[in-house]
Amino acid sequence: MSVRLALSLCGAVVLAACVHAPREDARGALLEPAALGLSGPAAPEAQEPWWRAFEDPQLDRLIEEALARNPSLDQALARVRDSSAMTLAAGAAREPGVSVDADETWQRFSEHYYIPPPFAGGRYWVGTAGANLSWTLDFWGRQTAVIRQASAAEAAARLDVRAARLAVSASLAQAYLDLYRAHALADVATRTLEQTEQLLTLTAQRVDAGLDSSITLELARARRAAARNALERTVSARALAEHRLAALTGHGADLHGQIRRPTPVLDAALPIPEALPIDLLARRPDVLAARARIDAADAGRVAARAAFYPEVSLRAFAGVQAIGLDALLRSGSAIYGGGPAVHLPIFDSRRLRAAYGRSTAELDLAVASYNGTVLQAVRETADQLSIIESMSKQIRDAQQRLAAARAALDLAAQRRRAGLVTQLVVLESEEEGLLAQQDLVTLTTSHAMARIALFLTLGGNLHDRS
Repeated sequence: MSVRLALSLCGAVVLAACVHAPREDARGALLEPAALGLSGPAAPEAQEPWWRAFEDPQLDRLIEEALARNPSLDQALARVRDSSAMTLAAGAAREPGVSVDADETWQRFSEHYYIPPPFAGGRYWVGTAGANLSWTLDFWGRQTAVIRQASAAEAAARLDVRAARLAVSASLAQAYLDLYRAHALADVATRTLEQTEQLLTLTAQRVDAGLDSSITLELARARRAAARNALERTVSARALAEHRLAALTGHGADLHGQIRRPTPVLDAALPIPEALPIDLLARRPDVLAARARIDAADAGRVAARAAFYPEVSLRAFAGVQAIGLDALLRSGSAIYGGGPAVHLPIFDSRRLRAAYGRSTAELDLAVASYNGTVLQAVRETADQLSIIESMSKQIRDAQQRLAAARAALDLAAQRRRAGLVTQLVVLESEEEGLLAQQDLVTLTTSHAMARIALFLTLGGNLHDRS
């Protein structure tokens, strides 16, 4: 049997020489970190979980709900289960397959066939029962490549889950800060409306006394209308932020009345690198997932090339076969056999070449996708670093503006108590302070959101337990 098997394998190799694997190289080339300006020190890692740095229990609870109930995470986890099943199926192809089959058929035998008398022309039960074994030998590495392809695809799916968890937690934290900003701006807008109401009343009195013109009165009315509009915008912003939080946590309208006013610590210590970190590409799960898909595509190309060579299997069977139910289990009814089986892709060259060309194109596509993801990661990180640096300067200017406005208000109040200026001057001085406070609220909240965005672009913390 071993001599026959060897002869069969030699014959298969000779016949398979009629179909040559093409020599087609992949065209894509990976971008190197050195060419991307990634020269800064490794990025610092945040505490685990990172959102607790804001010291707001309500935010902690909402993010935990989002990670447990968000639909996009459910989709990513389902893809992981699908990839895991495909990896299991790919691995099973390397193992021997054993099956047990049995059948019993009632039939009439022909009088002019190979069945001899007394069975010819008679009606009998014909039965067969046996076990079958089939084992495909992986001579050319095709099954190994298919397993590697499935494993890489599963790894990419798991990294997609990590990226989705990071995106959901960051999106919810930013929506939560949106809600905080809306509440803070509503406070400023409410005080501004009160201030414009007082300003309008004093202006109307001055017009009645002939001390001001009707133009000043109309300007005061315009200020009041603008203040009402600003207050209404904050009400709308609060509602939209609550709607976004509800969607991210998998809730409906039932969540809207349950969210209290946020109390985050805006200057939470999320780590901020000073330059593009050298380990950026090793931190971002989307970059790592894209790299895993290159591995999967490369393994698929190896499998497509191995398909040009003959497929050799070992097959065996053992069981019983008889005419008549009473004879099925008698001695002498046993059957068995085995031997090699060879599949030769002699006339399949067009299909195989097309499959190989497609696998090469898929590898080039995976490389191009990886390069695009890398460039996007570098751009996003550089953008956020620039935004944070600019906002830090703007915050310092806004703080100086607010301090100067408050000093001017104090002076105006002192002069009002001394009878040197009217209450109108005091209200106008307060207006500048309210505008400065509004800008500072917007800037400090946006700065915190930009730090969250930078944390996201850095890939978060791959070692967290979220």
